[in-house]
Amino acid sequence: MEPDDVLAGLDPEQREVAQAVRGPVCVLAGAGTGKTRAITHRIAHAVRSGVVDAQSVLAVTFTTRAAGELRQRLRQLGTPGVQARTFHAAALRQLTYFWPRVIGGDPPRVIESKLPLLIDACRSIRKNPDRSELRDIASEIEWAKVTQVGPEDYAEAARKAGRTPPVPAEEVFRLYDAYETLRRDRHLVDFETILELTAAVMTEHREVAAQIRQQYRYFVVDEYQDVNPLQKLLLDTWLGGRDDLCVVGDPNQTIYSFTGATPRYLTGFSVEHPAAAVIKLVRDYRSTPQVVSLANRVLDKARTPHKLALIAQRPDGPEPVFAEYDDEPAEAEGVARAVKKLADSGVPTREIAVLFRVNAQSEVYEQAFAKAGVPYLLRGADRFFERPEVRQAVVLLRGAARSAADDDELAPTVHHILAGIGLTPEAPGGGKAREKWESLKALADLAEDLAAEGGDLPAFVAELERRASEQHAPPVEGVTLASLHAAKGLEWDAVFLVGVTDGMLPIIYAETPDQIEEERRLLYVGITRARAHLALSWALARSPGGRRSRRPSRFLDGLTGRPAERSRASSPAPKDRRAVAAPVSCRICAKTLVAAAEQKLGRCAGCPADYDEALLERLKAWRTGVAKETKVPTYVIFTDVTLQAIAERAPTSEQDLLAITGIGRVKLDRYGEAVFALCRAAQDQTEDA
Repeated sequence: MEPDDVLAGLDPEQREVAQAVRGPVCVLAGAGTGKTRAITHRIAHAVRSGVVDAQSVLAVTFTTRAAGELRQRLRQLGTPGVQARTFHAAALRQLTYFWPRVIGGDPPRVIESKLPLLIDACRSIRKNPDRSELRDIASEIEWAKVTQVGPEDYAEAARKAGRTPPVPAEEVFRLYDAYETLRRDRHLVDFETILELTAAVMTEHREVAAQIRQQYRYFVVDEYQDVNPLQKLLLDTWLGGRDDLCVVGDPNQTIYSFTGATPRYLTGFSVEHPAAAVIKLVRDYRSTPQVVSLANRVLDKARTPHKLALIAQRPDGPEPVFAEYDDEPAEAEGVARAVKKLADSGVPTREIAVLFRVNAQSEVYEQAFAKAGVPYLLRGADRFFERPEVRQAVVLLRGAARSAADDDELAPTVHHILAGIGLTPEAPGGGKAREKWESLKALADLAEDLAAEGGDLPAFVAELERRASEQHAPPVEGVTLASLHAAKGLEWDAVFLVGVTDGMLPIIYAETPDQIEEERRLLYVGITRARAHLALSWALARSPGGRRSRRPSRFLDGLTGRPAERSRASSPAPKDRRAVAAPVSCRICAKTLVAAAEQKLGRCAGCPADYDEALLERLKAWRTGVAKETKVPTYVIFTDVTLQAIAERAPTSEQDLLAITGIGRVKLDRYGEAVFALCRAAQDQTEDA
């Protein structure tokens, strides 16, 4: 592969990223704009051009799966030697290697969870919190450690940060102090200590710093808006004053501030590095124009100065649906029916997700889906390769691989082994049995895929082990139930955002303007997970017969097709479901319009249209000129149907243009004046004639 071959297929902005092979570089990448594609092609182009050796590159991201995806894409681009790791994996590798040389003895043991040690710390100070309280205390300790706050400074730092500890700050201090003492005494490290010690070893031992900096000269950091002060400290230590650094992130997807992450390193990158190239990726290849429009409109009222208005690249799709229900069970049942309808129409259940603000909201949906016979998966529960049935299957397959004959066929062998632990020809009805069956079926399907490529049983086991190390689970049939935070970085054909009420989104304890804005960004993240189908819903009461006092989220004001100032809870609701978006009627025959194209035109396809054909041609010519100037497809500006609707209605005011379905504030601001000028000119010509 030649250097220029790596650039093939990139859009102009992605190509600009790929060609910016020397740092510092800051890539502001909106949702669905192909940031992973851009940065992997940048690395490959730099390696192929001889700018850097593959072994000198360190690409850092936040999850094992994301790091695995980077490595896989780089292998496909012919640069397999690049190191792509999480912050913690890269730091642990270095710390473990240098520990015997500069510290002596065995490296400390890594603890996956703080809870066991925290329980012992509670005993040492004679405190007995419940498990949920312990988890909250562990989160406070993690926040303190990533922001470089010691136990003795916790209370004051928490007060300044506006945090509300789960127990009095003095108790957090005592538990934090006891936890750290036990950790050191038992020669243990947690994830934060790994980063801290690696930076300390490099700072205190020049020969270690020199060796690491000699190895890694070229840095790429993904999801830079989620970097916390401790990670930034380690990154700066790795760099050692150098600036061959490329960072990638989206300020509109900053949703982890409560953990200590801060977007200021991303938004202030050009201040820290005045010579930095700043490149924006705004072409959204994931979602339809309808989904993108809603996402942009949600952010229109945001207080951030760093908005990235997305430009949809896909063809038109269905309009987002807004729905209101009497109570939460009715909402869950309505969503289950809608999911079943989508599945019956051909959308795979693995391409459907139900997203909520907090995990406690999942229970009512688990019940509704079980009742409706819809398979589902609860994201955030056991990881795929940690499920008991999957672990058992891998052990059996590994044993079979050691004794496999050369002529053993992969797929039949795997099916036979999995049948012995529960894989049946037909899926069980639901519940735990269905979950287990879906896991085994996913393994069987993966075996069939590998067999089609000529793989054998040892190769299949090796593939499973690679996927386990990268947390790259095979696709499992079932609707995903997940929190909005857990959904970041993922995407589905259809997304249902549920429980979108004030008090839940924004969450009730979001009080400061910054906290409210983060909740708005959380909704934005949820919306941009959808490729085509998007539904947002809420319930007026928690339980059937309960007081219907809830109101839709303030973030939906002006977006649902009804006035924002109207009282949402005062008007009577029907027994089950009420669509909020007002029906659109044909302006000629008054028939209710269903098709998206008809709604946009404001008339039935068969009803006669009276419009100025010359105006339509001028609109098309204007669109072609703008498309060439901005280097985007013509449909990104306005589709043919939208231009037809403009020609028929000849809008001359903002209200008239916004009345056309699918035209929002962003397109109004961008193209409104030009459209008004063309329409007014057409009217003037008609009057003169």
